[in-house]
Amino acid sequence: MSELEKPVSEPGAVAKMIDHSLLRPELTADEVRTGCALAAAYDTASVCVRPSDVRLAVGALAGTEVLVGTVVGFPHGTSTTAAKVAETRESVADGAVEIDMVLHIGRLRDGDAGYVQDDIAAVVAAADGCTVKVILENALLDTDSKVLGCRLVEAAGAHYVKTSTGFAAGGATADDIALMRRTVSPHIGVKAAGGVRTLDRLLELAALGATRFGATATATILDDLAARRSAGATIPVGSES
Repeated sequence: MSELEKPVSEPGAVAKMIDHSLLRPELTADEVRTGCALAAAYDTASVCVRPSDVRLAVGALAGTEVLVGTVVGFPHGTSTTAAKVAETRESVADGAVEIDMVLHIGRLRDGDAGYVQDDIAAVVAAADGCTVKVILENALLDTDSKVLGCRLVEAAGAHYVKTSTGFAAGGATADDIALMRRTVSPHIGVKAAGGVRTLDRLLELAALGATRFGATATATILDDLAARRSAGATIPVGSES
């Protein structure tokens, strides 16, 4: 049985697919600490915090297995490559081990493959071995641009393609997850973000190939999981392909 085929009776299989999101601009430092405590209690894969909160999160999660991630070029992706590189280096120096960057959406829509690939590759290099997830912001793209974006992410050496920032008009869709999964190689992860608020939605997208999820409704999802586990439910987690 692979990691992505573990049944719901193994709660860690789901918790370790979740990046608990702490990105809303109005969050106070105490609210970030509370969010980190929640992630630690549920043993999620990571927290994804604002760049200014990386050091706070690293301290709050010391001694746990929850990783600290942050965002780069967020939420619009229009920062210069040099700015994205500087932001990445600072965040890694502060203790982040995962970077969720927004690619340049306008350049992708232009079909400027060289610019987009170089932009991503520069962040991958600056991340110095840390995991890099690249946000396409699919709600703003047509199918051809989504496919091109996925291919450029892989060519640039990043580790995940990601659907959304969670701040655009739309988030993760089943069609987009299926498209992204079949476009990238098996070793590239697919992260669903935006609108993943229930266990059933997470399971639906996992079956289509999503391997990581950005969520604010972490407690709701994992409490539902615990209730089903107590009732004896066994539900496969992962791709059907």
